[in-house]
Amino acid sequence: MTDQVGGSEISTIIDGRYRVIERIGSGGMADVLRCEDMQLGRDVALKMLHRRFAADEEFVERFRREASSAAGLQHPNVVAVYDRGSWDGTYYIAMEYLEGRTLKQIIAEEGPLDPARAVDIITQVLKAARFAHRHGIIHRDLKPHNVIVDAEGRAKVTDFGIAKAGASDMTRTGSIMGTAQYLSPEQAQGHAVTASSDLYSIGVILYEMLTGRVPFEGESAVTIALKQVNEAPVPPSHYNPAIPPGLEAVVLRALEKDPTRRFADADEFIAALQAPETLMAGPPTDATQVLPLTAPPAPLPTPEAIAEYRRQTGGDGAPPPELDETDGHGSGRWWLALLVGLVVAGLIVGGLLLFGQDKVRVPNVVGIPQAEAQLALKNRGFSTNAIPKESNAPEGQVIGQDPAPGSRVPKGSTIDLFISSGPGTVEIPDLIGRPRSEARRALRDLGLRIRERREPSETVGQNRVISTRPDVGAEVRKGSTVTLVISSGKPRVTVPDVTGESEDDARSKLEALGLTVEVTESESDSEEPGTVLSQTPAAGTRIAKGGTVTLTVAEEPPEVDVPDVLGRSRDLAQRILEREGFTVSVREVEVDDPSDIGRVIEQSPAGGRTRRGSTVTITVGRGPRQTGGVDPTATVPASGEVSRP
Repeated sequence: MTDQVGGSEISTIIDGRYRVIERIGSGGMADVLRCEDMQLGRDVALKMLHRRFAADEEFVERFRREASSAAGLQHPNVVAVYDRGSWDGTYYIAMEYLEGRTLKQIIAEEGPLDPARAVDIITQVLKAARFAHRHGIIHRDLKPHNVIVDAEGRAKVTDFGIAKAGASDMTRTGSIMGTAQYLSPEQAQGHAVTASSDLYSIGVILYEMLTGRVPFEGESAVTIALKQVNEAPVPPSHYNPAIPPGLEAVVLRALEKDPTRRFADADEFIAALQAPETLMAGPPTDATQVLPLTAPPAPLPTPEAIAEYRRQTGGDGAPPPELDETDGHGSGRWWLALLVGLVVAGLIVGGLLLFGQDKVRVPNVVGIPQAEAQLALKNRGFSTNAIPKESNAPEGQVIGQDPAPGSRVPKGSTIDLFISSGPGTVEIPDLIGRPRSEARRALRDLGLRIRERREPSETVGQNRVISTRPDVGAEVRKGSTVTLVISSGKPRVTVPDVTGESEDDARSKLEALGLTVEVTESESDSEEPGTVLSQTPAAGTRIAKGGTVTLTVAEEPPEVDVPDVLGRSRDLAQRILEREGFTVSVREVEVDDPSDIGRVIEQSPAGGRTRRGSTVTITVGRGPRQTGGVDPTATVPASGEVSRP
């Protein structure tokens, strides 16, 4: 075959052991191939470093460290590493091959995910992170692309390509690795990473599972990084009102800018997720309560960072094109350098504009009533500008401010306050008759919570909407609960026992219950024609109203010829008639002619056709009865004794 996969043809044998089957992924550093391990007879995922990086000692060392880091992590939620080696001028890692989808694919195809499902998956990711952290390994690139979920919902974390072991750091001062949308603020600034940095990234993943979007987006990695450092995330319930408040509090705590304000470790994060109140409606509990969100400004650049910027740009300010903004496997130094340059430029311009003016630190007024916030700012010498904004927060509460809390601005500046005007109202759409899944999606898109009730219906099909409460057209506040009344199908009735009854009586009884009756006929030697012999379903079964009950009814037996048994012996005549399906009735009469004794002298009916199973009466002759002496009808056995028939 000639198909090329990661520089290797399909069916190529790599390193004498791995036969290429297909390419299953590609990133900034490597291609991932599905291969057959011909020694052990199993499929593996072979990660092959791009050849352009094979000569770069730093990339090779990162690749080697991925194998070493992951190989030491034997855990149910971590992808196993089997082998590593070199082949054809590059390097590879052989890993466990998983049947499933990346969490990113699941979010794209099914998001937002149900809160309970999201909590289950993220708990498994946290268990993997906890295990790595306990072994001194920080992943540093946790994102849904690096989580594989199988058909049973089991999640495994992969791609330890930029993991940091212990206190060593392969990057120089000011260089950044990772994917911008999932970077912690400290990582975005080039600071040292800790286990808390992984917890921030996991918080971003949970946010994305619950809302279908990441908290910070932008046109470039630099824009996203600035937002990671300086902006508070929009509460996830703004995009998905079905998120319980307790779970939202967990997410926002994980996304704290200050690492000390996040969960202390993965165990505390897991405990908060598994608290009974987390998935319940109502205010968050103490265990999950989010601290007031902070949004510190970008720090001053260090001399080392400025030196790195000059080294990277060569003094002309042109950033090297190394960052892969989609998967984060580029070196990422250029955009930090650009960030540093922007900060320096901003400081210069700000100094020129504001030099000589008194500056006051802006207090944090997010989360308090508007009147209190305005008073607090007025006492600090600020004026305020109130901007109403729809929000799930209580009406009149401050939900944001600009400049951010902690900023230092000239005294007398105007602080924009974003004030919750409540969630707003929406009109209940007409969902009657629509499928359950479609109705739920329509209500979620309107920012409404959903409760369900199931009721039987003779007119609305199963799993379709019978009605809504409030009714169609009603105005309700966003975030309020709408009850969907879903059809469970037609009402069910219990099938009665009608065996032994006549067809007419059985039919009347079943049709009175709303059931349909079908009849089949069967011959019966013991029951009268028209009698119910059996029924399907059996008595006591519950079936939907309108369902069918099949009755098996005794049919009218066919007519057959009546054999002529006149002159036959009694026993022979009886056998002939019974063989033809008749019931035989025998009566005896005295006869004068001894030759008629014991023989049929009359039968009724005497011939023709009649129903099989009907009765034929035969008359058998016997001799006259005598008192005393020998009965002339007696037979004389060989012994000479007289016996009577």
